[in-house]
Amino acid sequence: MAAGALQTHPSGAAQFAAAAGVFALLSDPTRLHLVWTLARGEADVNTLTDASGAARPAVSQHLAKLRLAGLVEVRKDGRRSIYALRDGHLRRLVIEAINHADHMVTGTPPHD
Repeated sequence: MAAGALQTHPSGAAQFAAAAGVFALLSDPTRLHLVWTLARGEADVNTLTDASGAARPAVSQHLAKLRLAGLVEVRKDGRRSIYALRDGHLRRLVIEAINHADHMVTGTPPHD
């Protein structure tokens, strides 16, 4: 199936529940900002703190929730923890959500 193509078979309740869980996690602006930053590449906690403007303890807590939900993964680089998105689906979802929001905020007409 091509990237972004709509599934032709109906999804079951489990798929809708899982998708709703992802949207619930992304409904927090700080978590959304963290995921959007990670959509551009790996980052450590300091980079994510600077990018989001949130306090470091809050960023760490948000990252823990995202990690427990299986949306991000972490690897060690010496003493640093490097975070990355787990897959391209989440990256595309967040990029499209931000692009959609940009259209809403700027009044740019929608497109396909």
